[in-house]
Amino acid sequence: MNPQERMNELYRLMDYHNERYYNQDDPEISDYEYDQLSLELRRLEAEYPLFMRADSPTQRVGGTAKRELKKVKHDVPVISLQDVFSKEDVYEFVARMREELTDPEFVVERKIDGLSIVLRYYDGVLKEAITRGDGETGESVYANALEIRTVPKTIPAKLPYLEVRGEVYMCTESFEKVNKKQMETGGKIYQNRRNSAAGTLRQLDSAVVRERQLDIFVFNLEVCQGKKFQSHSETLNWLAQQGFAVSPGFTVCHTADEVWDAICHIGDIRWSLDYGLDGAVVKVNDLEQRRSLGMTSKVPRWATAYKYPPEQKETTVEDIVVQVGRTGRITPLAVLSPVRLAETTVSRATLHNQDYISEKDVRIGDTVIVQKAGDIIPEVLEVVKEKRPEGTEPYRLPETCPICGAPVEREADGAHLHCTGEECYAKDSRSIAYFASKDAMNMEGFGPSAVEALISEGYIKDIADIYQLYRYRDRLIDEGIIGKEKSVTNVLNAIEKSKGNDIDRLITGFGIKNVGKQSAKTLAQNFSSMEEIMAADKESLTALPDFGEVVAEGIIEFFGKEKNRAMVQRLAEAGVNMQSLAAKTRKDDRFAKMTFVLTGTLPSMKRDEAQAIIESFGGKCSGSVSKKTSYVLAGDEAGSKLAKAQTLGIAIIDEEQFKKMIQ
Repeated sequence: MNPQERMNELYRLMDYHNERYYNQDDPEISDYEYDQLSLELRRLEAEYPLFMRADSPTQRVGGTAKRELKKVKHDVPVISLQDVFSKEDVYEFVARMREELTDPEFVVERKIDGLSIVLRYYDGVLKEAITRGDGETGESVYANALEIRTVPKTIPAKLPYLEVRGEVYMCTESFEKVNKKQMETGGKIYQNRRNSAAGTLRQLDSAVVRERQLDIFVFNLEVCQGKKFQSHSETLNWLAQQGFAVSPGFTVCHTADEVWDAICHIGDIRWSLDYGLDGAVVKVNDLEQRRSLGMTSKVPRWATAYKYPPEQKETTVEDIVVQVGRTGRITPLAVLSPVRLAETTVSRATLHNQDYISEKDVRIGDTVIVQKAGDIIPEVLEVVKEKRPEGTEPYRLPETCPICGAPVEREADGAHLHCTGEECYAKDSRSIAYFASKDAMNMEGFGPSAVEALISEGYIKDIADIYQLYRYRDRLIDEGIIGKEKSVTNVLNAIEKSKGNDIDRLITGFGIKNVGKQSAKTLAQNFSSMEEIMAADKESLTALPDFGEVVAEGIIEFFGKEKNRAMVQRLAEAGVNMQSLAAKTRKDDRFAKMTFVLTGTLPSMKRDEAQAIIESFGGKCSGSVSKKTSYVLAGDEAGSKLAKAQTLGIAIIDEEQFKKMIQ
């Protein structure tokens, strides 16, 4: 891959991961992994500036403002810091400061892993709270900030205007309570405290914020009218006197050794704290010296952020077991001697597939090095071969399903095995839970634990049985296997409500191999009923947008089984909708075989409204721009998608042009 191709690949990856982190609060990779991508891109941009993209993610901050929340311009740009990853980098930063400044002091602080927020006080009263957004414009979360227990609503100093910046976070106890409730109600399980805090702060219902008990540490005084300060540490001490919870345990240092010792101390206590850290921050203490140093185009020259590598520890593989997923995929897991890693006790780690096991040569009894990918998912990095006990044998996955005993076979991609059994308990329980999930039939409160309890007690064997549970209402309440009367009533109401869903949700819930939510939508848009879909042949299916032979064959195979056809019949008899609402509302095919990408904020309609209109005319919406894109519908503050469309020569339209197209 040549430098330009690699840079384009890095732009795509970083745009994607920025969207996941800032706007969806659902990152897929660790900060460390993201930082490595950023470092590589910076090096390439410095070496090949002609290939640098104008809107490079290395030149901007954060995400975009969420549409449902009011936009607010920042008085002071909310900037990021330059990251460093080694002791040498830290010493180099200190040496550079000592060259440019006279006897500088430094403050070392814990870098809280949460969501940045700016608080504005007028005459001592909190009047506004704003998220970082893109650094220039953020979202007003004032109503939610009033529900954060450690945000002072008033302060003793009645200054005309005070602006402070802090990090909103969720403590361990609150995080565990949130996920416990999410699990009970079938909601999204947050993978870490940062995601949970960010998702909570952006809630449109302030009662949710109050219930989840967020906190804040203030780490910077941005604007202060009516009072002067000499140093950063002085501002923190004064803010503490005003009732703010400020950067905990900050240290004033004079030498590089003192700075490094402070960073190491934070690293030592990192996992014992009640909140998450993603590094340590080193700042010049003197405010006048800061002003003299200024900043580059993106970051201040007077501060840097040290990023700790993922925590790694040794442990022993006590056993290797396999799990069976809802599609029948066989996944091996290493059963580990429990080890404390990144805040939690780890006793299992995925081994992915046979190829992964063979490549690393993981055996029962081995000593292995483990870490949490993204501080979330435990993984085996390598085997410590010199500690391998005698007599160990290479591990091979079983040739039969450990649950039902049916033969296993390789999947089409050649990497994974799956169970061929028609009646496998593991497949059934996970399939039923997926059918009830938010992505499919959206039965709120009907989570995996309730499904497993109902299966084990003999109430349900397949998804059609769900719609017969109302017959056992009184017995379910008496037995309490899915909760008390209120819980049972809520579940039964959610089941009843799901009968009215459009058939795309029903198709998604079936879990047909290679058929996801978008494919299910396409089926619902092009066929008027489930009966038509079940009768569709390969030719008519492959004629649909983005439907290849593999998808078509999966649909035909699924509905070709008598067991599945009988299940659909039972669902219909229970009153589950079998007619396509999308097909009924379809106006014409003017957008047939066209793909639209929506970006930015439209003046008078939301993106989901525009998407529904496009789909009603037979078009498709995609989340990324490619050569196959027909139009990019761009609104205000359109970002990288617009730039990519311009590079590829894709037609770009605004809302007014779009409205003319649909008249």
